[in-house]
Amino acid sequence: MTPPKPEARPDKVSLWRYLRLFRQDILSAQPARLYRAWMAEFRTPFFRSFLVNDPKLLNEVLKTRPMDFPKSDRVGEGLRPLLGNSVFLTNGEAWKRQRRIIDPAFEGGRLRGTFPAMLAAGQAAAERLRPGVQDIEPETSHTAADVIFRTLFSIPIEHQVAAEVFEKFRTYQRTQPILNLAAFVPVPAWVPRFHRRATRVTARDIRALITDLTAARQAEITAGTAPDDLATKIMTTADPETGERFSTGEMVDQVAIFFLAGHETSASALAWALYLLATNPEAQARVAEEAQNFMADPQFSRLSALRYTRDVFREALRLFPPVPMMVRETLKEETLRDRAAPKGAQVVISPWHLHRHTRLWDNPDGFDPERFATENGRQCLREAYLPFSSGARVCPGAGFAMVEGPLLLATLLARWSVSAARDRIPVPVAHLTVRSRAGIHLDLTER
Repeated sequence: MTPPKPEARPDKVSLWRYLRLFRQDILSAQPARLYRAWMAEFRTPFFRSFLVNDPKLLNEVLKTRPMDFPKSDRVGEGLRPLLGNSVFLTNGEAWKRQRRIIDPAFEGGRLRGTFPAMLAAGQAAAERLRPGVQDIEPETSHTAADVIFRTLFSIPIEHQVAAEVFEKFRTYQRTQPILNLAAFVPVPAWVPRFHRRATRVTARDIRALITDLTAARQAEITAGTAPDDLATKIMTTADPETGERFSTGEMVDQVAIFFLAGHETSASALAWALYLLATNPEAQARVAEEAQNFMADPQFSRLSALRYTRDVFREALRLFPPVPMMVRETLKEETLRDRAAPKGAQVVISPWHLHRHTRLWDNPDGFDPERFATENGRQCLREAYLPFSSGARVCPGAGFAMVEGPLLLATLLARWSVSAARDRIPVPVAHLTVRSRAGIHLDLTER
């Protein structure tokens, strides 16, 4: 069964029609030609935008000259009430300093220490599930949030503050549009931003709760009683160049993006992976066999036994990349595939279109976890696979996610069989991440 895909709009529509479609759903607002184009130019009265699918140009933007193409503030405008000046939004020296402090917490050796917390969250999820038809997205959100709280602050989601942050974030998701007005209209820094009141209130509440957690952890660090988790590691790491550590306010910014990136993206990927397995019984049987063998003795050193499960998760990230588009900006006039791009032009990198590009991937819309063992699959992994971005600004939690995803699939599929609910085909749409317009309904049966 071919996985669902939004119906593309006609190639030509008016600017205002495009903006309305874009605000509703960034995926279905795009024309079908973007799945075969190497580059496309889009003009508005205020800026020019270039969507790039050319692997050579992507390599230049992300790897060869990343500092010449910093993150655009246009998309960040809508996220600042929650994320402040987190590593996701900053550029230049501020970003470099943040990464020097954050990256050591996500080095390979640290992943072994987070494994027990991930496993416990997965086992708790398997225990919570019940037989019958249900929307699996709320459960994957719950599970992914549980992983973040356990690995970051050593508390389960049942903890009062953790539960409150989770509930507030669910409200934030419903009030946060994909784009703020400032994404399309150049607004001077001194002009108040056009954020919905509900967005501002929930963002403020979330940050207040995170501030309480961070201040409590700082007190534990001072007293020498802090657990050895990700929060402690980050808060006690000094910038090797300046010797400075994050202040409480700076740490709140980082925790906010860890929660957004680590919870929302993982929840999206896990839900779509479960749907893909629900509609592909043979693949599910292989994952279940691997999962049951692994769960008989779940150890970090045995994660390589989940080889096919990892490929399933990797294929889910290809077909349904949680972050469907990323936006960079030109610092100076550039030439992009023989076209002049002025200073301040937007360079849009779309994993959604790149991962389904008809001139790059074999069977681009099909579900095939074994594709990564083929010559085409290996080449595309190197050149056309960006679920975590690439280059200097690759997501610091990429390795974390590639342990978490297969492990959660294993804990769930070892105990539960899933099938797709009849007449409930999910339609992917982009909000903060790629989710289903009306949920992902699966029929669960205990093995």
